[in-house]
Amino acid sequence: MNPMIASIVIFVIVYILIASEKVQKTVAALLGASAVVLLGLLDFESAMKTIDLNVIFLLIGMMTCVAILAETGFFEWVAISVAKGMKGNASGILIMLLLVTMICSAFLDNVTTVILLAPVTILITQLLELPTIPFLILEALASNIGGTATLIGDPPNIIIGSRAELSFMDFIQNLTPGVLILAVVFIATSWLILRKYLHVTDAIRVRVTDSCPKLALRDVKKMKRSLSIFGLIFAGFFLHHHLHVPPGIIALGGMALMLLVCYSKSEDMLRVVEWDAILFFIGLFIVIGALEHNGVIDLMADAMLKFCGDNLLLTTMVILWGSAFLSAVLDNIPFVIVMLPLLQKMIVENGGSPTGDNPLFWALALGACLGGNGTIIGASANVVVAKIGERNGYHITFWQFMKWGMPLMVQSIFIAMLYLWIRYF
Repeated sequence: MNPMIASIVIFVIVYILIASEKVQKTVAALLGASAVVLLGLLDFESAMKTIDLNVIFLLIGMMTCVAILAETGFFEWVAISVAKGMKGNASGILIMLLLVTMICSAFLDNVTTVILLAPVTILITQLLELPTIPFLILEALASNIGGTATLIGDPPNIIIGSRAELSFMDFIQNLTPGVLILAVVFIATSWLILRKYLHVTDAIRVRVTDSCPKLALRDVKKMKRSLSIFGLIFAGFFLHHHLHVPPGIIALGGMALMLLVCYSKSEDMLRVVEWDAILFFIGLFIVIGALEHNGVIDLMADAMLKFCGDNLLLTTMVILWGSAFLSAVLDNIPFVIVMLPLLQKMIVENGGSPTGDNPLFWALALGACLGGNGTIIGASANVVVAKIGERNGYHITFWQFMKWGMPLMVQSIFIAMLYLWIRYF
């Protein structure tokens, strides 16, 4: 069989298995990865190169650090404090959680943000007897929207910034205004959808307002040490571009330091890492790597650009919508890597510069980052939230996530389309 066709067939089978949930997501991804190597669509060395170790190291490091902090009772303290501070007002808590998620995702990264905030969200919804799964899904979506705003918020932006020589301020000036509009509409829409479920009984309100958050803390000394290390990790995330050290290595280093300072046993802490999620990502990276290696993504990107010709407005809109829907079903990182040289070539042929401010780069960034909201496998943050939810007894299905994510993704892309049109044309 033609390698390109074989790669597509394996991807489609894996995707159907994931969507049907007849087979566990991780098992489906690993079966697909094994088939790719066994059929020679990727040799072993090439398959290993498709695995984004920065994402893997970031997940392992941050999950372990969060587990150490969780032992101290910190997340329970935050959850009770937030609920008490808002006097049990569910609408206010929803808005605040989504806002904090977006802000943190813009200046850290969306995976780190959801690893930190998902446990707090679960505890708050349990405390107030609110529907946990919708809160978790909306938090994942909010993290992807917030991460779109800056150079460091989402991996596709880092790649675009590096290849197109765009600065942190370029992203702030060109993407942040549009993302702010998206954020307001997203929060308002989320509240409208959930408003009938945001009722807290008087008995629960009294229980919350009479609670003492400090009683939730089990080890204050260890908590302070953990938070100090988190401060160093976050500083590293902010400065990683200048330090030339990837976030994954910073997270691993922070994990080792926290294990040392907090006297935690590595074998105990590593047991709480979501290894299911780690293996899922490894399998998916290899399956999508086969699509890239055998020219499938290249072919799609070429077809998209040939369709547009030299019409800049049409090209911008096709890249925006095409990137969004492809990023919902593929991994947006290889897609962005393939698309960038094609965009730069087209810009040069039309008399422009392959680097610097250009609406095509912003269309690609918005489409790739926001498109991840379409399905549960569209973005790393979605998978991590689903795994954290599952560990706590809240199983988020593929279709359940898509029911929330796809309409809100289309809404976001439509607003992004209007923003690009008004601002650049």
